[in-house]
Amino acid sequence: MKVKGLRWWVVGLVALAAVINYIDRQAFGALWPDIAKELFPEMTSDETKLIYGTISAVFIMSYAFGQTIFGKIFDWIGTRIGFALSIGIWSLATMIHAFAQGVLSFSVFRSILGIAEAGNWPGAAKANAEWFPTKERALAQGIFNSGAAVGGIVAYPIIGLLSIYLSWQAIFVCVGLLGLLWLVPWLFIVKSSPEKHPWLTEEEKTYILTGQRIEDDKGNLIEEYNPPTAELLKRKESWGVIIASAAIDPIWWLFIVWIPIYLNEVFGLDVKEIAFSAWVPYVGAMLGAWAGGLIAQNRLSAGWSVDKTRKMVITLGCIMMIPCFILLRTPGTAVNAVIIMAVLLFGFQVAIGNVQTLPSDMFSGKVVGTLSGFAGTAAKLGAFGLTILIPLLTTGGNYTPAFLIGGALAIIALLAVWILCPKIEPLKTKN
Repeated sequence: MKVKGLRWWVVGLVALAAVINYIDRQAFGALWPDIAKELFPEMTSDETKLIYGTISAVFIMSYAFGQTIFGKIFDWIGTRIGFALSIGIWSLATMIHAFAQGVLSFSVFRSILGIAEAGNWPGAAKANAEWFPTKERALAQGIFNSGAAVGGIVAYPIIGLLSIYLSWQAIFVCVGLLGLLWLVPWLFIVKSSPEKHPWLTEEEKTYILTGQRIEDDKGNLIEEYNPPTAELLKRKESWGVIIASAAIDPIWWLFIVWIPIYLNEVFGLDVKEIAFSAWVPYVGAMLGAWAGGLIAQNRLSAGWSVDKTRKMVITLGCIMMIPCFILLRTPGTAVNAVIIMAVLLFGFQVAIGNVQTLPSDMFSGKVVGTLSGFAGTAAKLGAFGLTILIPLLTTGGNYTPAFLIGGALAIIALLAVWILCPKIEPLKTKN
C-alpha cells in the first residue's frame, strides 16, 4: 500500500499530540480555582497564587531537564518509539493527578508530567528534519506549533464543560485518556523513517530526501556536519539558538501558566467564565503559527536565502510583540486583555516557529534532537525563573512588571539571532 502525502499525515499526528499535550497541561491552571477552594479553603488569593506558582515552577523545571533527556532519547531510539514513550508516560501522569491531596503530591505528579511532556518538542524538531525538505520545514513547524495553540483553544472550553458534570479529579482522568488513544494511529501509520517506510511513494521519498541534501553554490554535495556534543557547544551559532530560545520561550509560558490566574485575580472571572474567554489568545497563536510557516515558505520559494528568510520572519514576530506588552499594562477590560494577548501570541508564534527550525537549518538530522533539547532546556529554565518571580512581581494584582520583562525578553531573543547567527546556513567543521 502506498499513501500520497504521507509526510503530512505524520506532521498532522505530531500536531495532534501537541493538542493533547496542551489539554493535559492546561487542565491544572483551568481547574485551579476549584482545586484551591477545596484543598486550601482558609488561604488568601496571594497565598494560593504562591502555591500555584510553586507547583507550576516545579513542572517547568522538570520540563527543562526533560527536554535534554528526551532530545537524547529521540536521537538514540528514533522518532516513532520516542513519541510513544513520551506521550504514554505523560498521559498516565495526567491521570494520577486525580489522587493529589496537596502541594507535595501535586508537585510530584506535575514533575513526572513535565519530564514526559518535554519530549514533544525535540521529537517534533527531529520528525520535521526527517520528514520534510528544507523549504517546507518552517511550514511543518508552524503546523505543529498550531497544535499547541489549538490545544490552548479547546482545553478551556472542554474543561469548563466537563466541570459542570464532573469533579476536578475525574476531569484529569478523562483528559489523560486522550494520549493513550493517540498511540494507536501513531504506531500504525509511522512505521519507520522515510528511507524505509513501506507506504511512502518513490516520488515523495525522492522529494523529501533530495530536498534535505546540502549543496554548495555549484551544486556539489556537502558532507553532513555531525559534531560531537562538546564541539556543538563551542559553536556560537548553537548558543544563538540556545539564548534565543531561553529568551523567547518564557513569553509563551508567561501566558499559558498565568492567563487563568490573571483573569481571576484582575477581573474576577470564575472557572466557567475563564473557560469561555481564556481560549481567545490561542486563536491568535494558531494563526501566527500558520502565518510564520507560510511567510517563510513563500520567501524561500521566491528565492530568498534561508538566512534572510529566518531573520526577517523572526524580526517581524518580535516587533509585533513589543507594543502589545506595553498595551497590557492598562487593558481596561477582560475582553481587551484577551484580544491584546491574541495579537501578542500571533507575533510570538510567527517568530518561534522559525527559531525552532534553526537547529535543522545549520546542522544535520543526527544532532538536531540534541541541540533542540539543549535549547529547550535553556528555554524552560528561563520560564522557570520567570514563573518563580511572578507571584512576587504581581502582589496585589499588578502585572505591569511581568509585562515589561516580557517585552525585554523579545528584544534579547532578536539580538541573539542577529549577533550569534551571522549567517544561517549549513555549517561545516572548522577543521
